[in-house]
Amino acid sequence: MNKAAETLTILVLLAMATTATVQAHCQIPCGIYNDEARFVLLKEHVTTLEKAMKQIEAAPNQNQTVRWVMNKDKHADELAEIVTYYFMAQRIKPGCENYAFKVAKLHELLVYSMKAKQTTDLANVEKLKTLIHDFEHSYMGERHKH
Repeated sequence: MNKAAETLTILVLLAMATTATVQAHCQIPCGIYNDEARFVLLKEHVTTLEKAMKQIEAAPNQNQTVRWVMNKDKHADELAEIVTYYFMAQRIKPGCENYAFKVAKLHELLVYSMKAKQTTDLANVEKLKTLIHDFEHSYMGERHKH
């Protein structure tokens, strides 16, 4: 391999390594969890969904509408990713206290994040807020803060 090709290969690999995206949490059994931070993120995603829905309804042109729809969809997906990969895959263990209730609430969160992607109905946002509160209360127990 000539020097230029070798240098280019190294630069491409370096660029790929430094531009990797950060996920909500890894699936390596690292044991580093911050449940409170995940609840803050869930609530932030819902707030962004709500704002996006309002902006879509008030958008002055198609360009802005498309940008807000894309933003809304991204946040609905990120909410679903936290629910799926953080809580369902790593934190809720079969047989834990209130297992059926917790899994049911997480499933409902997934359903309503999908509905939030499909519409601009603010009732879906309100349902997400209620579900997050109910799940947080059940999951955090005595550590739950209002």
